[in-house]
Amino acid sequence: MVKKRKPVLFIDDGKESNDAVQLFEKAGIVYVTYHIKKFEESCCGEVPTTITPSVFAPDGVFSGFNGIKDYVSIRKSKTYDEESPSAYW
Repeated sequence: MVKKRKPVLFIDDGKESNDAVQLFEKAGIVYVTYHIKKFEESCCGEVPTTITPSVFAPDGVFSGFNGIKDYVSIRKSKTYDEESPSAYW
């Protein structure tokens, strides 16, 4: 059985990250949040190249708030296919 993968929303304490969370909630997209500070503390130290907010999803990587808006638009489109060909990423 193939599980559907949830997009991962990388956030920080900024306004755009808060707006991105609200955008996902309003669109009804099931997702996982990952605060960049937790990533820095538990994994790899400082991550200066990570842009927040960003989405890592089966559909691709979407960086910055404009990327988040693009991703939400794609997900809301009538042609979006919930079954991702990259189920094993």
